[in-house]
Amino acid sequence: MSQQVRTVESVRRTNLAHLLRTVHLHGPQSRAALTEQTGLNRSTIADLVAELGRLGYVEEHSPGPSGLVGRPSPVVAIDPRVVAIAVNPEVDALEIAAVGLDRGIRVAERLRQDDLLTPAETARLVAECIGRWRGGVLSEARIVAVGLAVPGLVRAADGMVRNAPHLKWIDEPLHDVVADATGLPVVIGNDASLGALAEHLFGAARGHDDVIYLNGGASGIGGGLIVNGMPVGGVGGYAGEFGQNRPGIATFADRRARDGVLEDEVSRSRLLSAVGLTRADDRELAAALAAATAPDATAEIARERSILATALANAVNVLNPSVVVLGGFLGILAELDVDGLAQAVAAHSMPACAEDLQIRSAELAGDRLLIGAAEAAFEAALSDPAGFSADPGGFSADPGAPSDR
Repeated sequence: MSQQVRTVESVRRTNLAHLLRTVHLHGPQSRAALTEQTGLNRSTIADLVAELGRLGYVEEHSPGPSGLVGRPSPVVAIDPRVVAIAVNPEVDALEIAAVGLDRGIRVAERLRQDDLLTPAETARLVAECIGRWRGGVLSEARIVAVGLAVPGLVRAADGMVRNAPHLKWIDEPLHDVVADATGLPVVIGNDASLGALAEHLFGAARGHDDVIYLNGGASGIGGGLIVNGMPVGGVGGYAGEFGQNRPGIATFADRRARDGVLEDEVSRSRLLSAVGLTRADDRELAAALAAATAPDATAEIARERSILATALANAVNVLNPSVVVLGGFLGILAELDVDGLAQAVAAHSMPACAEDLQIRSAELAGDRLLIGAAEAAFEAALSDPAGFSADPGGFSADPGAPSDR
């Protein structure tokens, strides 16, 4: 293949990726709108849309009445059959969902667990769900990949789970185990980093380029960073472990763990205990905290909010974000008095760093980690829709499409 042909092919594939990502991120778009957004001419847009349709990513619809003179432009939308399988293993449950490239959740299940899952058990349950769904709700779906949001350190290079302490997974080749069980491409990331990605693209941090995200779950506290609009993973993919930092605690009486890290002091299990619950979902926990009046319960809530404010101020001083997003039980703590938490963070921060700082709860609520996992699973197809191949049961790029690989 000549250099000129390679260059033309490379430009074509870049344009295909840009067009597909635009429709994925912003929803159905008319051809006219795509022409204006991309700067490409109408005939090029028509050809690219036709190819994406042939590859199985998009479909076109007739537009509704517009009242404008002239022939209305067809609307380009994601083909609803294109999905990723999103998985979040936790200490008390395995959450799994089929998430569409159009961001709709086709089906979701929460499989409660009395014992800690092993990687092999996780892979088996995921494979069983996929098999069952393929015989029903996903019978016409085209599965792109499996994305897993894991509460622990995940090596970016190969999906090795280096340490998920609450699951007691150390150096587990989860990527290979799930790939073998499902026969699908697999992508694995830290749960909070994927939650940060989801909230940045579609949730509370949309439109912000400098973001701190903290996720509070049954396994503790993790975090994710967006700097200059880009996710920050660090050299090995382990950046954002705010839960392992040691916050300043003003008085010894407020300390609950000797030399404890943030997730030891600000804890979902401590909140549950304070309101007399052994198990609750986020909705039930939120209701219990909002209704708490017992002195021990209100004191624990105040203690955790105070320590959280100090920890957030440390992060704000270092990173100077425009928005801090809190997910899971941290979002519940914030919602009890968002303005009060913001004032406490500002009181511990350098004034310039806290200027115009916003503190928000995650908008995607309980779906944030699954949407983030799906986004990671879609990335290969979004980056190169013509060159990507996936589910041998029904989704692959056109085998005749030229390739420079």
